[in-house]
Amino acid sequence: MKVLNSYRRSGMEFRPCIDIHNGKVKQIVGGSLRDEGDTAEENFVSEQDAAFYAQLYQRFQIRGGHVILLNAKDSPFYAETKSQALSALRAAPDTLQVGGGITPENAREFLDAGATHVIVTSWVFRDGVLNYGNLEKICAVSGRERLVLDLSCRKRDGAYYVVTDRWQKFTDEVISEALLDRLAGYADEFLIHAADVEGKASGIERGLVEMLGGWNRIPVTYAGGVGSFEHLRQLREWGRDRLNVTIGSALDLFGGDMPFGDVLAFLSSDPADS
Repeated sequence: MKVLNSYRRSGMEFRPCIDIHNGKVKQIVGGSLRDEGDTAEENFVSEQDAAFYAQLYQRFQIRGGHVILLNAKDSPFYAETKSQALSALRAAPDTLQVGGGITPENAREFLDAGATHVIVTSWVFRDGVLNYGNLEKICAVSGRERLVLDLSCRKRDGAYYVVTDRWQKFTDEVISEALLDRLAGYADEFLIHAADVEGKASGIERGLVEMLGGWNRIPVTYAGGVGSFEHLRQLREWGRDRLNVTIGSALDLFGGDMPFGDVLAFLSSDPADS
């Protein structure tokens, strides 16, 4: 397949990512991220800056991608990581979402810089539980229509638990239709990383995908484990062609084997042809 000049959206949309760690655009193994020492197992470190990827996605008229700051606010690398994120938002305004350490105090800065939405996890899930007071505070700043709730999760005892603080801390909240129902009134979309398989390109979390695909009230973006076109076919089938998808380490833009143009062509095709 040749690279497309534009991307025609089908049921399952491509939602690109720009993950920034220690001031660099990277692809990492999600479960390896540690605040102590600002370390992570790296799959790819780009020679390009975040603005390069933002403008690339903009050329293909792709909206809804996410810029993620992977350093904690007290990290010596946070200022450089934040600078990269803001440069991406300004390079392609009104096309990208941003997450990582978002609070009511800083959300407006990112929205004013060009983010369509702010993405929030840790501020809302405090001390292991869902804090509705904090949820209402961030909603008051962003509005429901500009808020994405990140329900990234890891599997424990057969259930998928929401994890916070860059996927390092388990909460007591299990991903379920009941939780999605409770939160849908506060958010425009959900972003869900399957953190155990994030960055491994080894396959998707079928149980999670089937549950998310069966829910279908507001848009949901799934990320984690996509490493081949067979995985994309599985995601389309198991998610009932209702989930959007992020591909990180497996994409050729980040050193992987899946050509960016072929991914866009696949997702623009009729599901019956895939």
